[in-house]
Amino acid sequence: MAYTKEQLEALEDAISQGVTSVSYNGKTITYRSLSEMIKIRDNMRSELGVSAKKPRSYRTSFKSG
Repeated sequence: MAYTKEQLEALEDAISQGVTSVSYNGKTITYRSLSEMIKIRDNMRSELGVSAKKPRSYRTSFKSG
């Protein structure tokens, strides 16, 4: 199935809100679980060539003295 970035964004938004229904282009899809949604999101990302957004990490060091 060919996915669109709009579909991916709608799915990611629903996952972040913890809901299992997604609406876009006047269509509503209800998924069985969040884990199903996450699997489909990962498939969409792969098909669209979109990498997962990784949070930035920082390394802090302190010296006494």
